[in-house]
Amino acid sequence: MRIGIVCYPTFGGSGVVATELGVALAEKGHTVHFITYDRPVRLRDVEGRVLYHEVRVSDYPLFDYPPYELVLTSKLVDVAGHEGLDLIHVHYAIPHASAAWMAQRILHARGIRVPFITTLHGTDITLVGRDPSFEPVITFSIEHSDAVTAVSESLRRDTYAHFPVQRDIRVIPNFVCIDQYPSTPDPAIRQRYAPDGRKLLIHISNFRPVKRVEDVLQVFLRVRERMPARLLLIGDGPERQRLENMCRQQRTGTDIQFLGKVTRPEEVLAGCDLFVLTSESESFGLAALEAMACGVPVVSTSTGGTPEVNLHGVSGLLSPVGDIDGMAAQALEILGDAATAGRYRQGALEQARRFDVRAVLPRYEALYAEVLARDHE
Repeated sequence: MRIGIVCYPTFGGSGVVATELGVALAEKGHTVHFITYDRPVRLRDVEGRVLYHEVRVSDYPLFDYPPYELVLTSKLVDVAGHEGLDLIHVHYAIPHASAAWMAQRILHARGIRVPFITTLHGTDITLVGRDPSFEPVITFSIEHSDAVTAVSESLRRDTYAHFPVQRDIRVIPNFVCIDQYPSTPDPAIRQRYAPDGRKLLIHISNFRPVKRVEDVLQVFLRVRERMPARLLLIGDGPERQRLENMCRQQRTGTDIQFLGKVTRPEEVLAGCDLFVLTSESESFGLAALEAMACGVPVVSTSTGGTPEVNLHGVSGLLSPVGDIDGMAAQALEILGDAATAGRYRQGALEQARRFDVRAVLPRYEALYAEVLARDHE
């Protein structure tokens, strides 16, 4: 099967999952064409079956804003027509789904039929998508996709709640490639960040307000009052500078370290004792799942799709949004003794295996086959 994948090529969850999906499909023998404005950060070749097509927007002075959606549409038409794509799979509704629909119409006028599937990932529905200026286009694109998936039951419900769509939306969760995640800590990581044996807490995000990273800091400071600990923060975004300034004012020293963007966060994750996720809204919680794949238990808010990933009392513990004292108490409960920490580490690994690519990939392949069979009726 020849599959075109459209995604954002960044460290964000939708781009990471789309990239890993394409690589996994290539490993199964499919040919995968990535179509985006930059090479995805996690992209790797698989025996010549993974190809990348750059969408380049010219800097023409007439345009205040580069017309990315139109250039993407043209690139989709070009790749689908010349590479003989069987289907296109777009990740994140804005603007990928509408571009795919326009490309499909142009191809149809040329006598070429290429179905497209839209996967909804979260903020394209719960945040950006709720902007009234986007609603008509998103609704239209969802309705006219040949199939639509959402990464959690929570996101599926949110889509029906926020958009007047009538069509079926299938839930296929995000996934991890378990074999790529170390399940035992790297002694070098422990030596680098916790040479004195203190507990290591970690958070990974895009540092946007919705992640409430300041709550992570407050949870950590409460934990540090009760036991020696250090906090590692991976990622970058609009809130990072403000939070760094806050840490300097509070003189946290090296107890809180901002590591920025890390290409292989799993190598750091595996050396940590607890992952903290304080988001106000989280349609899935891929970063939490990646932590669990390394055997790191999770203390998280109970919002959105997070309870579908972090199983309360098994892989970690859940608290209401903003309950800093409650999350700190939960962190201390998990870290309090070796037996409890070990039980949660094992629970995190077992829960993560439920989301292994080998369990999820066949669901996408079945959907592809279903769409193509329907298209040829």
